[in-house]
Amino acid sequence: MASAGVLVASLWTEVNRCGQSGDYTRALKALTKILHENKDDVTALHCKVVCLVQNGSFKEALNVMNTYSKVLGSDVVFEKAYCEYRLNRVESSLKTIESAPEQTDKLKELYGQVLYRLERYTECRSVYTDLIRNSQDEYEEERKTNLAAVVASVSQWENAPAGILDLPESTYELCYNAACALIGQGKLPEAFSKLQQAEEFCRVSLAEDSDVTEEDINSELAVIHSQMAYIMQLQGRADEALQLYNQVIKLKPSDVGLLAVTANNIITINKDQNVFDSKKKVKLTNTEGVEYKLVRKQLQAIEFNKALLAMYTNQADQCRKMSSSLQAQNPGHPLPVLIQVAQLCREKQHGRAIELLQQFSDKHPESASGIKLTMAQLYLAQGHVTKACDVLRSIEEFKHKAGMVSALVTMYSHEEDIDGAIEVFRQAIEHYQSEQPGSAAHLALVREAANFKLKYGRKKEAISDLEQLWKQNTKDVHTLAQLISAYSLVDTDKAKSLSKHLPSADTMALKIDVDELESSHGATYVRKKAAKATGENPPKEQGQGEIKKKRKKKKGKLPKNCDPKATPDPERWLPMRERSYYRGKKKGKKKEQIGKGTQGATGGASSDLDASKTASSPPTSPRPGSGSTTAAGSNVVPPRQQKPAAPGATRKKAPPKKKKGGKGGW
Repeated sequence: MASAGVLVASLWTEVNRCGQSGDYTRALKALTKILHENKDDVTALHCKVVCLVQNGSFKEALNVMNTYSKVLGSDVVFEKAYCEYRLNRVESSLKTIESAPEQTDKLKELYGQVLYRLERYTECRSVYTDLIRNSQDEYEEERKTNLAAVVASVSQWENAPAGILDLPESTYELCYNAACALIGQGKLPEAFSKLQQAEEFCRVSLAEDSDVTEEDINSELAVIHSQMAYIMQLQGRADEALQLYNQVIKLKPSDVGLLAVTANNIITINKDQNVFDSKKKVKLTNTEGVEYKLVRKQLQAIEFNKALLAMYTNQADQCRKMSSSLQAQNPGHPLPVLIQVAQLCREKQHGRAIELLQQFSDKHPESASGIKLTMAQLYLAQGHVTKACDVLRSIEEFKHKAGMVSALVTMYSHEEDIDGAIEVFRQAIEHYQSEQPGSAAHLALVREAANFKLKYGRKKEAISDLEQLWKQNTKDVHTLAQLISAYSLVDTDKAKSLSKHLPSADTMALKIDVDELESSHGATYVRKKAAKATGENPPKEQGQGEIKKKRKKKKGKLPKNCDPKATPDPERWLPMRERSYYRGKKKGKKKEQIGKGTQGATGGASSDLDASKTASSPPTSPRPGSGSTTAAGSNVVPPRQQKPAAPGATRKKAPPKKKKGGKGGW
C-alpha cells in the first residue's frame, strides 16, 4: 500500500509539471494511471476533463462528465457548458449555464457568447455591460470588443438604433465593429473611412511581430477588405467591389463564414450574367461548418440566392424543389413564393403564377403588399388593366400614396374610365382630409383632381375643389382664374362676382421704362432686322458702320508659251476631238504580218487595202453640227467606257463558319 501511495504521489507531481509546461497529452497518461488506482478520484477526473478540453477532445470530455456526473456534481458545470458550446449544441449549453447553482464570472462570459450565437442581442448586451462594469482584469479589451460586436449586430440585423457606446477605438477589432454599426445605420462613407482606419491599425499591430509574414497580414485583413467591397457594392461601384471580392477569394482564408459571405456577394453582382462563375462560387457556401459561423438572415439569403441561380441556369425542377423547401421553412416570407412565380412566368404559366400569389396573399395578409404589386404587374403584362387597378386599390398600405394615386389615375384614363379615376381622387382626398387636413400632400391632391376634372370637362365637379383651394389661399391668383373660368361656363353671375377679387391692371403691370427698353441694344438689333425684312432701307447714321470695301478681282493666269500678240484659236473652247483640224492620234506604220488575216489573203493584198499608204489630199472636215458625214468614225464621240466592277462586287464571299466544339472563335 505504501508503494501505491508513493506511486500516486509521483504521478501527481508529473501531472503538475505537465500542466505548467502545457503538455496535456502526457498529463492524461499520468491521470489515467491515477484513476486506475482510484476511479472515483474527483480531482483526477476534473483534471482529466480539463486536459481533454485543452486538447480539443470535447466529445470525450463530455462523455467523462456524463459518466461520472454523480461524482463530479456541479464542479464541472463550466466545462460541460463549454464543451456543448464548442460542439455547437448551443441550446444545451444555455440550459447547463442556467442550471448552475452559482453564476461565476467565467460562466457569465460563456453565457454572453451563447446568447450572441442565439441572436438574443439585448440580453447579451446587458451581460457584457455588467461584466465590463464589475471586472478588472487583463480581458477587459476582449469584453469591449464583444460588446461592440453585439451593438453592430443589433444595427445590422434588427434595424434598431444601436445607441451610443463610449468605447475607445484603440484596436482594429473595435474599429471594424464600429464600421459594421455604421453600415447598419446607412452611413456608408463614414463606415468606409472607419474600415481604412482598422486596416491601418491591423498592419501596425501585426508588423510588430517578427514571426508574422505578409501573407498572414493579408489573411487577417481579408475580413476588412470584404466589408470594404460590400460598401462599394452598396454604393453602386460593382466593378471595384467584384475585384476586391476576388482578391479575398484568392487568399483562401481559413474562416469559412467569410468565404461563404464573399462568394454570395459575388453571386449577387453577377445576377443572371456569368452564371458559370456563380456556379463555382456557390460551392464555397456549402462548406462544412458554415451554418455555425453565420447568422440566420445570412444563411437565409444564401439559400434564396441558390434558388435564383437554379432558375437562371434553367434548372426548373431544382428551382421548384428549393423554393418549395424554403417556403416550408419560412412560411411568412414572400421571397420563396416570388421565386416560384418567376419560374412559372419563364415557363409562360402566368395564370398559375397569379393563382399562387393570390393564395399567399390570402394566407399571409401581413406580407401581401409586395405580392399584390407583383400580381398587378402580371395583370398589366396580360393586358388586364382593370384587374390590375382592383388589385392595387386593395393594398391598404399604399392605397392613398401619391405614387399609387398617380398610377391608378393613369391606368383608368387609359381605359377611358374617368369616373373610376375621379373616385380614386375622392377617396385619397377624404383620407388626407381626415388624417392630414391642409397639408401639402392634401392640397396637391386637390389641385391635381381639379386639373383632371377640368381636362375632361367636369366643370361642376372641379368647382368645389377649386373653391377649397382658394379658401386655403385667397391670394392665389392662378387658382382664382381657374375658378372664374370654370364658373363662366356654369354660372356667369358667380364668375362676375368672383372676378372682383382679381387684382387691378395697375397692380399687375410691371414697372418698366418703355423708352429705356426701346433704346437698349437688343431692341435696336430687332428694329434693324425688321426694317431689312420689310424692304425699307433707311439711311445709315454716322457711326452705325462703315461701308464694306469691294474685293479686287485677281487677274487670271495665262498658260505657258502664250503669245499675247497672236490671235487665239476660235475653237479653243471645244473638245479636241470636235475641232475641225483634229486628225486623230498618229500611229506607227504597221509591219506586214505574214500568215495573218483572212484565210487565203496575201501580203500584197493587205498593203493595197491599207488606206494609209494611198496618196490623198487632206480631208476637209465639217464643223460640228453641220450635218454632213465623214470617214468612218473620225469625229463621232465614242461611248464612255464603263468602269470594271470592283473585285468581289458581283459575288460576295461567304463568311467563315464557326468551329464546332471550339471556344467560340472564328
